[in-house]
Amino acid sequence: MNCLGCVLLVLCAATSWAQTSTAPKRLEAEYYVAAYAQHYRVPVPLVRAVVERESNWRPCAISPKGAVGLMQLMPMTAQRLRVRDRCSIDQNVSGGVRYLAWLIQKFHGDLRLASAAYYAGENIVSRRGLAYRNPDVVAYVSRMRATYLRFAQEKTEISETIQKRDIR
Repeated sequence: MNCLGCVLLVLCAATSWAQTSTAPKRLEAEYYVAAYAQHYRVPVPLVRAVVERESNWRPCAISPKGAVGLMQLMPMTAQRLRVRDRCSIDQNVSGGVRYLAWLIQKFHGDLRLASAAYYAGENIVSRRGLAYRNPDVVAYVSRMRATYLRFAQEKTEISETIQKRDIR
């Protein structure tokens, strides 16, 4: 049922982007987001939220600080995760999801701290925890939460639709 939900989620996404030239890249990104999130046991809505907030689904987005790709990997983080091509959708999502999984484990499942560390760096968040009050980071975590909840709601609605149509 879980895989079926992800497949339907990707298919629903496909219909809304079918008319744009970026549709194939978005579909590829959605596929890797769902696959790696499930593999590394990271909530799919969280990974989708990171991609949307970080790059707005642009595979080779480049930030002023040097982060690149869908999940905006910094050069040292990419090197640590053995990501050779940060513009490769597959490699970038794989590395980003592995990093998120590691952060979630490091912060004992606290998605707020994992999100803050993804944005600001794991060292500062490790030292300060919830006492870290940088306004940019607080705003980022707040936006991440809203985006995560939106994607989680979409997943719930798709699952409910599947259950209603399941006539086994």
